[in-house]
Amino acid sequence: MDIEDAWARVPGEAARWLHDLDPDHCYSGFEPPRRPDSVWLLHAMYAWEEGLVTTTHDDVHQSVAAAGLTDTAAALADPAGELPGDVGDLLEGAIVTGTDLGRSGHPGTGWRRLRWKELARGFGEPVVPEGELPGNRCLRQGHPAGSWSAAIQPPAEGCLDRESWYRLIGVLLRHSPSGSGTRCLAYYCPLITADWEDETVFAGRLGDAAALYDHPAMSSCPSDLWAEDRSWVVYCDWDLWGTKVVGPAALVEAVLADPDLEAVRLPWTR
Repeated sequence: MDIEDAWARVPGEAARWLHDLDPDHCYSGFEPPRRPDSVWLLHAMYAWEEGLVTTTHDDVHQSVAAAGLTDTAAALADPAGELPGDVGDLLEGAIVTGTDLGRSGHPGTGWRRLRWKELARGFGEPVVPEGELPGNRCLRQGHPAGSWSAAIQPPAEGCLDRESWYRLIGVLLRHSPSGSGTRCLAYYCPLITADWEDETVFAGRLGDAAALYDHPAMSSCPSDLWAEDRSWVVYCDWDLWGTKVVGPAALVEAVLADPDLEAVRLPWTR
């Protein structure tokens, strides 16, 4: 399937109703209020199966830099050489946290899924502190100085992980009356598109939504995905480690009950 054929660009006005609901978050995604229920999906993290280490992602980065291999590392990360020339200056002295921005997925052999609940229980802290959203204020004992253990791949920021996205689409298919034929719209915020003039919105079918994860023009899943009848909305803020699902109670309960998803209710969110 050609993603660009399945998902056609439509006028940005299609996202106006979300802008009206949340006018202050247009650059990072629109957060819809509970309509009538909501749940937060926690982006997946992974742990090295042989155990944790005290060495952090920043320690590894500093070792690479000290060995004079930073140019090689940068070339591997960006073989096309398309990174802006001032990125190195901006990052100089910054802590390498280990957190990815955008798409992520299971790292492969040797890694296991590490649930937020498991890590929080080990630290004796809540999964998400009261009053907070899923993000870098969570699980602070896991990254006390900003950088995670090199034996942990922390949750990605700004985008649901690949496996959870596929699983979520499956849940939505079962809870949408028209199933795979459900008409949907997908909005990508300017922090993803770099288009600050026009809203980027695509229209397609729910049956083709799994493929949106790898839209060739984007580095992330949609900031907002919703059914044309607005019965449910999926919201993924570019600055968070969690994705909000808003819709009927039955849909929310199905997300909470799915064994392959990690989801929590955050009653203090709107």
